[in-house]
Amino acid sequence: MMGILTVLWEKWREFRRDFLKITVSAALSPVMYLIVFGLGIRSDADGKPYLYFLIPGLVAMASMTGSFSAVMQNMSVQRLYEKALEQVLISPTPLWQFLAGQIVGGSLRGLYASLVILLIVQPLSVPLVFNGLSFLILLLNGTVFSTLALALSFLAKSYADAPRFTSYIIMPMSFLCNTFFSAERLPDGIRQFISVLPLSLICDMVRDISAGAAADRRGLVILLLYTAFFMSLSFWFIYRKENMD
Repeated sequence: MMGILTVLWEKWREFRRDFLKITVSAALSPVMYLIVFGLGIRSDADGKPYLYFLIPGLVAMASMTGSFSAVMQNMSVQRLYEKALEQVLISPTPLWQFLAGQIVGGSLRGLYASLVILLIVQPLSVPLVFNGLSFLILLLNGTVFSTLALALSFLAKSYADAPRFTSYIIMPMSFLCNTFFSAERLPDGIRQFISVLPLSLICDMVRDISAGAAADRRGLVILLLYTAFFMSLSFWFIYRKENMD
């Protein structure tokens, strides 16, 4: 467990050093979306104020982008430029502890981004419920996208690939996966595909809880399967690299 704690301590020091940058980065895009879509374009969703629909989507999206960016950028720099991964490979630190530390650190960064958004929307006095289950789901969301970022970081050939992966994967999901509008309005085929993507499941569950309803627990099972798949890819990449070296 010392390997996990070492990685988390490094993440904590980085968070303290760049606290303002990290906070502003986590808040900027969601706040712009909140102003433009939530306050600038006043409308209803299912007979309720649009903010009831938008805020849970922004909270879920913040968790996704915060966790993905934290792991993707950090691992890309460490692997391609600092060559820190090679040092881990020859150190006595178990590889699984190094990977687990990266995933936990990314998940916590995503949860922090969600909390920033919740604090920002407090003055709006929107009567939405965010309880312990909501935060557990958001933490799981961060785990999914941390493991995804970890797997993709091993495919990056240069530091420029990190923003490319964000453009190819994170950006489309940010707009299509139940964040700004319901995926039920999409055409058949596309709608079914979008509905099983991680962010869609998270938005549905967080939005249900915020409205005082019960979340569909099947979404948790699917998210755990995503996590297991991406984590398996990450372990395969890093152990293959160790054996090749």
